[in-house]
Amino acid sequence: MASPMSASSLLKALKAEGVTVVEVGDWREHNRNHKGAWGPVHGVMIHHTVTEGSAHTVDLCRNGYESLPGPLCHGVITKDGRVHLVGHGRANHAGLGDDEVLRAVIAEKALPPDNEANTDGNARFYGFECENLGDGKDPWPAAQLEAIERAAAAICRYHGWNERSVIGHLEWQPGKVDPRGFTMASMRERVRDRLK
Repeated sequence: MASPMSASSLLKALKAEGVTVVEVGDWREHNRNHKGAWGPVHGVMIHHTVTEGSAHTVDLCRNGYESLPGPLCHGVITKDGRVHLVGHGRANHAGLGDDEVLRAVIAEKALPPDNEANTDGNARFYGFECENLGDGKDPWPAAQLEAIERAAAAICRYHGWNERSVIGHLEWQPGKVDPRGFTMASMRERVRDRLK
């Protein structure tokens, strides 16, 4: 069981991993903690945004929308490889997912199929939204993929987790397809190699 990183620890870990960080507004206090628990945390979840335009994407992920208030993640990873910190604490990113997947993440074992939505992921995962249309055609620039790798590795390194603590939204919640355009297996290999 891991307690969430403090905002300062998160910032320090990301920078130590070579991430270019942009601090957005009051990100250190921007959260949904009044709606439920934040922690214990067990992993990092990667998403795509189905948006284009970095400024619009960051704004949407920070503020959310009427039916889903922000923050919608902890960090937004734009195509230029920058990580925009928009929240710290509980964020509306993971939703309900599969308890068996969570147990596999905690045990750092291979993931079972996600066939249930019975467990609150917003309390358990750090979330990164990545700027991409999610249509399988929109490119993933090398700088963006490297930033995803570095951000995930930074959090894993801090908590002493391995690459199996990094999952995609599609591996957590039935019906989700994100991130589309690269495989989570390939991203976990990158995180594994970085953690070495």
